[in-house]
Amino acid sequence: MYIAILMEDTYGSPQCECEHGLSLYIETKHHRILMDTGATNKTWENARRLGVDLSVIDTVVLSHGHYDHSGGMTALRKINRDAVIYIQKTALLDYYHGERYIGIDKEIGELPNVQLLSGDRKIDGEISLFTGITGRKFWPQSNLGLSMRVDGVDKQDEFAHEQCLVIQEDKKILVSGCAHNGILNILDRYQEIYGDSPDMVISGFHMMKKSSYTEEEKETIRKTAEELKERDTIFYTGHCTGQMAIDLMKPIMQDKLIQMHCGMEIRI
Repeated sequence: MYIAILMEDTYGSPQCECEHGLSLYIETKHHRILMDTGATNKTWENARRLGVDLSVIDTVVLSHGHYDHSGGMTALRKINRDAVIYIQKTALLDYYHGERYIGIDKEIGELPNVQLLSGDRKIDGEISLFTGITGRKFWPQSNLGLSMRVDGVDKQDEFAHEQCLVIQEDKKILVSGCAHNGILNILDRYQEIYGDSPDMVISGFHMMKKSSYTEEEKETIRKTAEELKERDTIFYTGHCTGQMAIDLMKPIMQDKLIQMHCGMEIRI
């Protein structure tokens, strides 16, 4: 399996640009997959520089209904018109950060080959999608500033529109966009469905803050790291995790936590 971080918030490869957003190219035995499309078409320039042929992509998964994971979709359609796009129906609702709209372009829901889902989907024996994450252990407090607007009224976004990708080959890989539902709750849902733990997780942890953490927040991050290190799993994280959170987690998780950077390539 080959994985390339096409877009992420931090510089890695000198040939790639970075911006706030996430996009992963995943090459398996039977599929060429995009998990999210970044915020803009800068993602596709990075793909070109990394030698990733976007015309052969057969599967696109949008992890949730935010622009920084879906903004490159329209430009991708000019390169590849055949890939099947999987998105939860609820990802097409209106999402806000304060008064700023952060949802996706509604035209994505009308594109040919879009599969609008209402829950889990087994695509084939190699790849599947799951949602239905209802646990609230260490739920990211940064979610509190994120809302959904229904009939003109704002209410707390509970992230029913978030879906995760599972790849089962020689290794079992779990891929999430931001883990808005909390990485521990996502892992619990994974275990409920698949009966074990993944060998690898690639995901943001949505712990980023512009201001300093309170002592309580720091303790929650450390406790999350303590629980993650007990699993027989390697975690790649970045994007919305934030450098301060990574710096708190790394001494606890050590080699089990690897920071992603734009242009990073992973071979399994």
